[in-house]
Amino acid sequence: MVEIKQNKFWYGVTKIASGLTAKFIFKRKFIRNEIKGKSGPFVVIANHEAAFDFVNLIGATKTPMHFVISHSFFSTIPVKGIMEKTGMIDKQQFQTSIKDISRMKAVIDQGKILALYPAGLMSEDGLPTPTPIATTQFLKWLGADIYVAKTQGSYFVMPKWRKNGFRPGKTTIDIYKLISKEELADIELAELDKRVNEALSFDAYRDQEANPVKYKGADNIEGLENVLYMCPHCKAEFSMRVKNKNTIYCEKCGFTEESDKYGFLHKIGEVGEEIRYVSDWSRLIYNDFKAKIESGENVELSSDTTIHMIDYDKRKFVEVGSGNLSFCTDGLHLKGTVNGEEMEMCVPTSTFPSLPFKPGKYIELQHGKEIFRCYLNDGALVMKFVNFVKISYELNAHMHAEHLHRVEQHS
Repeated sequence: MVEIKQNKFWYGVTKIASGLTAKFIFKRKFIRNEIKGKSGPFVVIANHEAAFDFVNLIGATKTPMHFVISHSFFSTIPVKGIMEKTGMIDKQQFQTSIKDISRMKAVIDQGKILALYPAGLMSEDGLPTPTPIATTQFLKWLGADIYVAKTQGSYFVMPKWRKNGFRPGKTTIDIYKLISKEELADIELAELDKRVNEALSFDAYRDQEANPVKYKGADNIEGLENVLYMCPHCKAEFSMRVKNKNTIYCEKCGFTEESDKYGFLHKIGEVGEEIRYVSDWSRLIYNDFKAKIESGENVELSSDTTIHMIDYDKRKFVEVGSGNLSFCTDGLHLKGTVNGEEMEMCVPTSTFPSLPFKPGKYIELQHGKEIFRCYLNDGALVMKFVNFVKISYELNAHMHAEHLHRVEQHS
């Protein structure tokens, strides 16, 4: 059996450092905490609003937890050695190897606590990434009690599109049992998938409306134009700009909105209709693109790119070549030169709910064990590439569901 080791001293140091960050930056408050004082085995699944969500969860119980984090993040942090000693488990996002499964199962078999973020990625617009059905299958297979840790507010503390720094403000976390191991044995997979996705679902802006909190610098929306790349009024793409740190406007038609201390947007001027929530604006862009793809419109997208890969000795991504990233029939096509050798590949996207990315900067393609971080020459295109991946996944999932329904009708 695989043994998952954990150094209590370094776990304690990490817990203290995380606790200080949770207290002074995220200003974390517990609504409920049903795992306080509990020992394993059980699984904690959590929604993913911000990159450092784990600092709010690690102090929820005195019993050490084993966090599952992305291989990309784990391999490029300066304190990787310490993270290894805390018992963290690294895995490729949206891919699971036999080794990954064995290590996570070992945590439960050893009577410990496994903590994971099924969405895999933090939110760029206040909305979640769907949980892959394979993750739900894995949770059922583990056969352990499942708790949910629902975080609210961390998105505003460190939005994915921010240019730099934290925006201290209140974050809440609600931890409760979703399903017992006894219920898990009998529940249908479709029902479990529904319950998991509903439990982890959120809209950061509507949650903020229900319980308004001021965040330091929340009116600074520099970088948001990389997510909201289409004007909601004239539908021009890549025409959005930010000025005075708190004003986003369209260069084509003049549509303009300002952000307030709560992160909400307010229309100024006479052009267009107000869109108060970033989440609504982002969904409008997504649905517009989806409609074009469904209608069979010829959608072309291509960008030259520099290619970076992980240097495991230096613990960071380093430039290894250049090429071109574009759509292909089944996904994303990358062609270029890596470490002096010609390479070409198509990464299928229909089975991935999204791919790792930084708005305005890069998108990561995962091909087997390799990660190709593509810094697009035109960074504005990153979000459109990501939306293409998300739409491909949604359409594929819908087709799969229709197929299963037809099979059930004829059985």
